[in-house]
Amino acid sequence: MTTGIKGFTHIRKLIAIISFLFILPVFSLAGDTVTQAKPAEAATKATEGKEKFNAGEMILEHVSDAHSWHVAGHFSIPLPVILYSKDRGLMIFSSSKLKDGNIFKGYEKDPNSKNGFKESGIHIVVANEDGTVNKEETAKLWDLSITKNAATILLTGLLLIFVFLSVAKGYKVRGTGAPKGIQSFFEPVVVFIRDDVAIPAIGHAKYAKFMPYLLTLFFFVLFLNLLGLIPFFPGGANVTGNIGITMTLACLTFIIMMANSNKSYWSHTLWMPGVPPVVKILILGPIETLGIILKPFTLLIRIFANILAGHIVALSFFSLIFIFGAMSAVAGYGVSVVSVIFTIIMLLLDTLVALIQAYVFTLLSAMYFGMATAEEEHH
Repeated sequence: MTTGIKGFTHIRKLIAIISFLFILPVFSLAGDTVTQAKPAEAATKATEGKEKFNAGEMILEHVSDAHSWHVAGHFSIPLPVILYSKDRGLMIFSSSKLKDGNIFKGYEKDPNSKNGFKESGIHIVVANEDGTVNKEETAKLWDLSITKNAATILLTGLLLIFVFLSVAKGYKVRGTGAPKGIQSFFEPVVVFIRDDVAIPAIGHAKYAKFMPYLLTLFFFVLFLNLLGLIPFFPGGANVTGNIGITMTLACLTFIIMMANSNKSYWSHTLWMPGVPPVVKILILGPIETLGIILKPFTLLIRIFANILAGHIVALSFFSLIFIFGAMSAVAGYGVSVVSVIFTIIMLLLDTLVALIQAYVFTLLSAMYFGMATAEEEHH
């Protein structure tokens, strides 16, 4: 990789990347009418006095995980349901069999059994004949289903593999010469993570060991954030707005930090030199221990809250069209102009937040690694 990208040239390329990211939501706005088909239908029914549009349900539906991937109107792509229990073994079937609250009974080994499977929120449960949840059987069930979030993670992984195999091919062909194509697009970002994140936080001596993880973390979070802003298939999944996903990423950072921590880190954290033993044991020791435990929480809460809030605010602005449209057509058309403008602004802000949160998550991870591996003279 070339290392001569410095100064203004480096900054110009980063500005070009950020500008491209800002343009993405503008192209994706055309899909809003598709992904919001269900709310539009709900608003139409409201004007006819049949059904009132519920903004809360619409927003919750879009930010929650699901066993199908909504494409347009009433059309959704069913995803595979994968269940395992000791009594029944491995069971794989389409989520379309659970559509509209249906109970699927196709995987009962005992033909006399009345139990089946159904959806309960985003979970698959064992249902009795009368439709009630069989808690005892459900507790024995392992749900390994491919949900919308899981499918998006797999898609992002494949996308990252394709992109960086292409980048690697460019280096193989051109060596350290001037980058071209997709290689020239991603090289400034890689250099930025190396020179402005990893080296300052970890140091020249040890940064290289953590670069593969930091680069993977940055691009993985960034791609997930950007895919979540595309309102039509295959985007729209609120992956990093799911606390389970961000908790997993934070725990990975925490595990790597603990695995690479040295004696100097622990001595200055739990047994600070020059401090009376009573103060260490009763005051500073517990505080520092709590600080270690809270490190992954600072990572997971920051990105989870920002991404989730961005989705909710953007959808709230768009919901105003249908809320006022349920009152009168004139009000709906009048508010739609303001609502669309605010939605566009929110999407642009969310694009910037997507980039910032990927950067902050990577930066904090690098700082934690730097603190855990710092030698005695650096404290």
